[in-house]
Amino acid sequence: MVDMTEESSSSFINKQLLSNALLRDDIDTFRAEYMELHPYDQAQFYMLVKKEIRLNLYYYLSPQEMAEVFENLELEQNKYEELLAEMSPQYAADMLSHMYADDAVDVLNELKKEQVVSYLAIMDDESAQEIKDLLHYEEYTAGSIMTTEYIAIASNQTIRSAMYILKNEAPNAETIYYVYVVDDDKHLVGVISLRDLIVSHDDLMVSEVMSERVMSVSVGDDQESVARTMRDYDFLALPVVDFQGHLLGIITVDDIMDVMEEEASDDYSKLAGVTDIDAGDLNAMSAAKKRLPWLIVLLFLGLITANLIYRFEETLTEVAILAVFIPLISGMAGNTGTQALAVAVRGIATGESEKESKWKLVAREAGTGLITGLSCGLLILLAVTIWQKDVYLGVLVGISVFVSLFVATLAGSLVPLLMHKLKVDPAVASGPFITTINDIISILIYFGMASLFMGYLI
Repeated sequence: MVDMTEESSSSFINKQLLSNALLRDDIDTFRAEYMELHPYDQAQFYMLVKKEIRLNLYYYLSPQEMAEVFENLELEQNKYEELLAEMSPQYAADMLSHMYADDAVDVLNELKKEQVVSYLAIMDDESAQEIKDLLHYEEYTAGSIMTTEYIAIASNQTIRSAMYILKNEAPNAETIYYVYVVDDDKHLVGVISLRDLIVSHDDLMVSEVMSERVMSVSVGDDQESVARTMRDYDFLALPVVDFQGHLLGIITVDDIMDVMEEEASDDYSKLAGVTDIDAGDLNAMSAAKKRLPWLIVLLFLGLITANLIYRFEETLTEVAILAVFIPLISGMAGNTGTQALAVAVRGIATGESEKESKWKLVAREAGTGLITGLSCGLLILLAVTIWQKDVYLGVLVGISVFVSLFVATLAGSLVPLLMHKLKVDPAVASGPFITTINDIISILIYFGMASLFMGYLI
């Protein structure tokens, strides 16, 4: 038996039955089993089979059925281009036109511009125009992740007529849990939940049942801000309006979950000093190109540290034991600075820092730096004094650790807050960057203190 899949699939997928049906070209058996699967499992099977088998799937599944599969794919960048190239251009265009507009835009954004133009040219006019309207919105904004497949009703109609509209438009809507109410000029004026529509009397007017206190976001709002709003209010969907209050689309919770994962991954990548932590399919050369820029910057910052140590060569020559404690002090400063950085970046990313004074956050971190610095300074003072039987050396190292930890903690919290104030992504203040900066600061502190204690150490 030929191994049809590259790895094990979900327990809900009858791999053997589907594989045998594909081998025998038994389309009836295959479709009977495959179409009973959850769309997620359909997508998993599609990605697990080899290319030559996927080519058969395009004959077994209609573009509309393949659209549902594509909506449930979780792929790395550039993978969409490879998969679409396996299909005929017309099949791919038809499939994209059957996808929800926001999902189709996500796929097209991964392609070259000439490919996007080609697919739009052979789509039906209505789908192409809908996708074009979304493509022009700036990436990472509410407009770029919204969908136009929503249900809107007028405020001056009855619940009976609203239910008629709902039943007719529900098959094409991405969600029906919220029905939005607009006036004659398409301004968003209210919202009705599906429950309220069902339990309300048929002859009541929509305006009598709807809630006028409807939360919305602007089409230009940052997607991270939209994600925080949906998290805070536990919405399943959120309407998107323009600057005049016209309803343009909605953002659903599944899209927000993707945004939250994307933003978290992006922040983690920057904290690690790499540009794309998710790029697992990159070869060694591509991965090196992504990491080299940061490493080169850090290399030259490291030369500053080396130059500082060189300038204190005389001090090290006279008291060689000082060199033993350089890694300890710089390492401690780097670690505590990274801890403070992580707290500050998380506060900014989750919006927690907006709910309290920035100075309160800095003061809290400064207090933390004082306590941790004092504790570690006293411990190392005792350890060095007992080890080297030199109280002055112990005091020197202890004070250096205390001051370095305090300054590093303060820098770790202030740098991302300053970057946020300057409209720069605070995650750019990555772990390796703040660690290298704190190395420089701690070396200056250590050798500065050593110069003061020199008379007692010789």
